Amino acid sequence: MPRNQISYVEFPATDVVAMKTFYGELFGWTFLDFGDDYAAVESGGLEAGINADPASRSKAPLVMLETSDITAMLTRVQTAGGTITVPIFQYPGGRRFHFVDPNGNELAVIQPDV
Repeated sequence: MPRNQISYVEFPATDVVAMKTFYGELFGWTFLDFGDDYAAVESGGLEAGINADPASRSKAPLVMLETSDITAMLTRVQTAGGTITVPIFQYPGGRRFHFVDPNGNELAVIQPDV
């Protein structure tokens, strides 16, 4: 079975600066900006990001699971009863897809570039 572990959480936002200020003051987190609508959390313990891109942000925090075989995992998700909501696509650092589980929770599967 390919590697399957929670490796990233993405927080939806409408204002990256406000989110960075909030979490920075609250927890002391630091950030790495990727343009105006995305910031990666650098010191939160688990890799995370803040996504304010209206075209790609989720409605709730998005848990991402890492795999070493994204194509096989897409098939496994479908076989297990998950519904693919965003097909496999390339993003900076790898490939990913989104799905919803039988209770409507949206998750993503990522395969980092090696």
